[in-house]
Amino acid sequence: MRVGIIGAGPVGTGMGILLSRRGYTITGVASRTRASAQRAAHRLACPVFTEPAALARLVEVVLITTTDRAIGPVTLAIARQGGFHPGQTVIHMSGSLTTAVLEPAREAGARVLSLHPLQSCADADRAVTNLPGSVFSLEGDAEALTLGRQLVNDLGGEYFIIKPEAKPLYHAAACVASNYLVSLVDLSYRLMQAAGMEPAMVVRALAPLIEGTWGNIKEKGTTLALTGPIARGDGETIADHLQAMAVKAPELDEIYRALGRYTIEVAVRKGSIEAHQAAGLEAILAPPGGR
Repeated sequence: MRVGIIGAGPVGTGMGILLSRRGYTITGVASRTRASAQRAAHRLACPVFTEPAALARLVEVVLITTTDRAIGPVTLAIARQGGFHPGQTVIHMSGSLTTAVLEPAREAGARVLSLHPLQSCADADRAVTNLPGSVFSLEGDAEALTLGRQLVNDLGGEYFIIKPEAKPLYHAAACVASNYLVSLVDLSYRLMQAAGMEPAMVVRALAPLIEGTWGNIKEKGTTLALTGPIARGDGETIADHLQAMAVKAPELDEIYRALGRYTIEVAVRKGSIEAHQAAGLEAILAPPGGR
């Protein structure tokens, strides 16, 4: 099966490498800049196409792995230049967009599919390592879903079919688990440095704690994995945290309070605190001034 890759970023290049290893023919790659296309083509041992439509005409599968905001304009441009045809499958890998953005391809007779991996790919090598075995969401035309299942199976992954209207919440969940996890760890780093730990030691100090917590989550689930002062109903310790932050890191107060209030609800579900303890913690963690 011939595949054309349009968009030479980490996901597109990584997918190209993986599909090539699994017997798909990577016919070519096109990208916004020739330099990025050449880098990907070198990894994929395939030609560079300056016109995406010219590449699309030659293949059974068009993989559009541009930025989200470029998927619609690229699809429309290819359609206007006669790049899509019946029997072809056009795929994008955005977590937030539905196949509606591929409507120009559908109008040209192609099948359309959204294939999104629940995975973080900082570069092409990381994509090659991380994508196999991941969970993918699929949304699109019935015949395109058949190909989507095949692609996921070829990558040794799992899939679920998502409704178009559910994509924003699904993508929000993915952002929390990936992007906001980075922010959460960065918050911990900043507090630890404010406490006087050298930056070089912070990573070594917190990595075992983070990894141990993730192990607990995988084994017990989020609710039972919760430990710490909120899980114990220890409002005095939380008040001490806030008092120290007011002196050393006042800019982090708001996010700490918000995370604490969310954690109270987790502790209630765990059953480790009573209603009156939850109310006391809510009062301590309330936004200053009631905002």
